[in-house]
Amino acid sequence: MNKITRGLALSGLVLAVGCALNPVTGRRELALVSESQEIAMGREGAASVVASIGLLPDSGVQSWVSGMGLALAAKSERPRLPWEFRVVDDAAVNAFALPGGFIFVTRGLLTQLTNEAELASVLGHEIGHVTARHSVQQISRQQLASLGLGIGSAISPTIEKYGQVAGAGLGLLFLKYGRDDETQSDKLGFGYALGSGWDTREMANVFRMFQLSSEIAGGGRLPEWQSSHPDPGNRVAVVERMVGATTQGFANTRVGGPEFVRRLDGMVYGENPRLGFFQGALFVHPDLAFTLRFPDGWKTQNASDAVTAVSAAQDAMMEFRAAQGTSAQAAQAFFGQEGLTAGAQTRVTVHGNAALRGEFTAKAEGGAEVRGVAMFVEFGGATWRMTAYTPSAQFATYAPMFDRSFASFARLTDAAALAVQPWRIKLTPAPRAMTLQQFNAQLPSSIPIAELAMINGVEAQAPLAAGRVIKRVLGAPLPKAVVAP
Repeated sequence: MNKITRGLALSGLVLAVGCALNPVTGRRELALVSESQEIAMGREGAASVVASIGLLPDSGVQSWVSGMGLALAAKSERPRLPWEFRVVDDAAVNAFALPGGFIFVTRGLLTQLTNEAELASVLGHEIGHVTARHSVQQISRQQLASLGLGIGSAISPTIEKYGQVAGAGLGLLFLKYGRDDETQSDKLGFGYALGSGWDTREMANVFRMFQLSSEIAGGGRLPEWQSSHPDPGNRVAVVERMVGATTQGFANTRVGGPEFVRRLDGMVYGENPRLGFFQGALFVHPDLAFTLRFPDGWKTQNASDAVTAVSAAQDAMMEFRAAQGTSAQAAQAFFGQEGLTAGAQTRVTVHGNAALRGEFTAKAEGGAEVRGVAMFVEFGGATWRMTAYTPSAQFATYAPMFDRSFASFARLTDAAALAVQPWRIKLTPAPRAMTLQQFNAQLPSSIPIAELAMINGVEAQAPLAAGRVIKRVLGAPLPKAVVAP
């Protein structure tokens, strides 16, 4: 068989097994991922999201969002997918869809919305990405460069060879859709929400909120919505055109403002410092009552299952997470991993806590070698694993930093830090007809007036009717300086 014949044969094979009918457009397109593979990939990604970010511990809110999402998905072109809709306990203003029908919204997003119709628009948009198989198309085109890489690998090509902090599924969070995909998802979401009885005129307010939110400092372990949902055009105008072209009318559609807002009463707003916060290089965890100092200038991240740091030069990584069993059992499991060569292990004490320290080397892809340190500390009735590693040639440079950080682990005794509480939403009716500015002067919030106006969907000087329920945010600031050993 000559080269031309072989090429034609291979092309025919790709066309035979690599194309599928798009359920939205009805057109055949490149799809090297079958539906069963799509579902499996999404399920794995969803498990990584839950493990690394964590779900909002509110069964009522979870059931409510799930019910809305399932009703919308039933109106879609792929109603038989194993749809799941969950709320992650994260401060970022975001929503994202994984392949196969696994959709997440953040706590941070819920606190910024003002009614159920807005939420239906967001859920519908994310459903649109799944029904149109946007992620499958990208994966088939080999555009998902971060798939299978950890947090560190997303930061640096050097760490890419060594980091494995997160599961493969978290790479799916960094999908970036193009203009056509976003426009198609907007239109699909608009249709799903309208077909389910929601007033989709509220969709434009969602995009206005995202624009305002990007101007106000955000937070969270996830990328902001703008990072994973590029907005290359005037999507407010697109929604307004869809509204104008709708022949169905909106007389019998629902907005669901009061129903939505009342579910937010008492919800955490912004980062929850009880789950850990940074003061410079010092990590403080009030719930677990410990502190740990990372090297100055390192990029740090706090996830629900691990705290990580990457060096300024992006060639070394540290990680702190829970381990199973005693320090000896955890060390045996870690150093016994295939492909890892363990060095000498010694018992030490870290601020009165029994620990076991050892060094290791491992081969990375391409034959490169990494060298690191692992320490297992028994504290608070549990065992905690600290690992740090870098290319072997640089180990001598970083080893002192690793050991200083490990040695900094200590019990949190600062009373103010131990007592810190998150900010929360408090619903308060306007005592009389007034503007939001006047309301805030009488009943102040812990956030600026511009942010207060955004989360309530009103202008600061717009009139409020007496009895209008306002979302306030109340809480004390973090301690200015936490005392640590």
